Amino acid sequence: MKRILCVCGLLLSVAAVSGGQMESTSPVAPLPVDPAVKLALAGISAEHVKADIEKLVSFGTRNTLSSMDTELPPEQGVSAAADWITSEFKEISAECGGCLEVKRDEFMQPTQTGGYGRVPRPTKLVNVYAILHGTGGDKAPWVLVTGHYDSRATDVMNDKLTSPGANDDASGVAVSLESARALSGLSKAGVKLTGTMVFVAVAGEEQGLLGSLHLAQLAKSEGWPLGAVLNDDIVGGDTTPGETGQDKDAVRVFSESVPATATPAQQQMMLGLGAENDSPSRELARQIAELAPSYFKPVAVQPPAKNGVRSQMMRLLPGFHPVMVLRRDRYLRGGDHSSFNAEGFAAVRFTEWRENFDHQHQTLRTENGVEYGDLLKFVDFNYVVRVARLNALTLASLAAAPSEPQNVHILTKALDNNSELTWDVSAFAPAGTTYEVVWRDTDEAQWTHSQSAGAETHLKLDVSKDNVLFGVRAVSAAGDRSLPVPPLPARR
Repeated sequence: MKRILCVCGLLLSVAAVSGGQMESTSPVAPLPVDPAVKLALAGISAEHVKADIEKLVSFGTRNTLSSMDTELPPEQGVSAAADWITSEFKEISAECGGCLEVKRDEFMQPTQTGGYGRVPRPTKLVNVYAILHGTGGDKAPWVLVTGHYDSRATDVMNDKLTSPGANDDASGVAVSLESARALSGLSKAGVKLTGTMVFVAVAGEEQGLLGSLHLAQLAKSEGWPLGAVLNDDIVGGDTTPGETGQDKDAVRVFSESVPATATPAQQQMMLGLGAENDSPSRELARQIAELAPSYFKPVAVQPPAKNGVRSQMMRLLPGFHPVMVLRRDRYLRGGDHSSFNAEGFAAVRFTEWRENFDHQHQTLRTENGVEYGDLLKFVDFNYVVRVARLNALTLASLAAAPSEPQNVHILTKALDNNSELTWDVSAFAPAGTTYEVVWRDTDEAQWTHSQSAGAETHLKLDVSKDNVLFGVRAVSAAGDRSLPVPPLPARR
């Protein structure tokens, strides 16, 4: 038996047993490029993004509390913004022959005061979303992208002040709208994905994630088979004169470790297995990082600073690349993905590499030569385009994939240095579905090795289960992959 041997980063070989045959494993292959998806992504443009964000800025205040203000001029306030987003989704749908089901999730939020309460009176909230139904039926996976369209000034309770919210978070809403435009174009071109995609703009984020919480609970109660939620919040690539710390080639992807819904017994098992970095949300973040090289041309770059220190070593990265940040969110901050985490869904947050806090949650003003406020002129529209393309790519790939393998186990009855994995077929497994085992060393962030099992649901590897972390995923005939499922130990 050969063992894994890496010299200067080059994998030599390793042996595996599948169905009695000896096979060689290989590094994880890039996702095959789908020409139709590539063409759709190319349609996301800086001009479209600018128009989206500019329109949202034009509503003056998008403070959630302004929905109850009867004295606002026409075309001002958060309700006017909701109406415009609805009209945009309907226009996109008309362009693809009615391919989108456009819906509004409207509800009255009760008063919340004291502590972190930010709702002084009953307030109407409206989430707007558009569903692009797939062809795979009820068992095919759903994926969702969202941004929040409400905004705020320094005083989150003041709904009168102008609050442009260009970056936070008109940029994220633009990602959702542009993803809908691009991927509905697939339908118009006759390309039908099996999975269902949901494009969303939520309200009430600045008042405490209220809109996303309501929508996540709605998704749970209606049984949406959501396999992935992408939350885009502050993805405008803040451009401030003299700022040198921004990295326009990187976007952070935050993900929770131990799931918010894990029971104490499940938490104990994950920690005991060293699987805290293999939660569904972490697998989603890992998959996003794996997808990027297929569609973003690699370039030699200097890695982002870590702990304030930049490495002098150059490395080859996609021209635009996600950076996995192994925490749910930033210090003292929260986002709408956490609402979906709380309902048991895999969800991650996209945020630009370096935030400028002079341009977030600030009343418009200039003090001591510093301009405060979340203004359109600080947004890099080309940066938003690349974030939108990465989101749309992720949505399209996951919507084209089978659902995840079921009942994934690693057999632990024998004391040996092999690894034997078993699983059941995916609930949604269209013709041509195969299965792939992936693994990595315990100190690696990304999958480094893979072995196809074909249509089989069993694989034995000459790799010590004590030294690596495994996942099993389903692969479509075209090469699109489900999220990997880490195996649970089984004595049999």
